[in-house]
Parts: sequence; structure tokens; C-alpha cells
Amino acid sequence: MDRKLPRPFNLPWGRGQVVEEVSIPRPHWEPTIQLLEFEDGSQVLRFCYYHTGRFGRGPSIMSAEDIAGLSEAARASAPGIRALLRGFA
Repeated sequence: MDRKLPRPFNLPWGRGQVVEEVSIPRPHWEPTIQLLEFEDGSQVLRFCYYHTGRFGRGPSIMSAEDIAGLSEAARASAPGIRALLRGFA
């Protein structure tokens, strides 16, 4: 699903913008990686999911297939996410 970028986020410890996002559709959910940029310029990755178009508030549990699909999606369209993940490969 295409969601507008950038878009705001607000967490108890800070706020900023979701600047990149990759996701892969699955039958019951949509595993997602978001690049969050805080107001101070720091960046973090959020591993999350969407379910029936709504942001999921629970933990994100991903299979090797999900991670491979997200990695492929990041290579294609998300250089910031790809750069932060590079240290894990």
C-alpha cells in the first residue's frame, strides 16, 4: 500500500517524520520497515506492520522470507533504510 511520505510520527521520547518506508503484502498483514527521522536529525529504523490498512501496535514477528522481501524492497527504493541495514548483513 502506498502511504504519503514524509508524514509525521509522535512517540513519547520524540517526534519527527517517517521519511522512507518499505513493506510487502502478505495474506493477513503487511510487514514494514520505516526510516524515522527525529526533529534533531537522528535516524532510526522501526520494524512494524499494518493489518487491514491500519498501523499495528503489537510486536512485529517476521520470517526469513519476510526479511528477504523487505531487503529486496529496500534495495529497490529506500537508500536510507538500506544504508542502516547494511551493517547487519
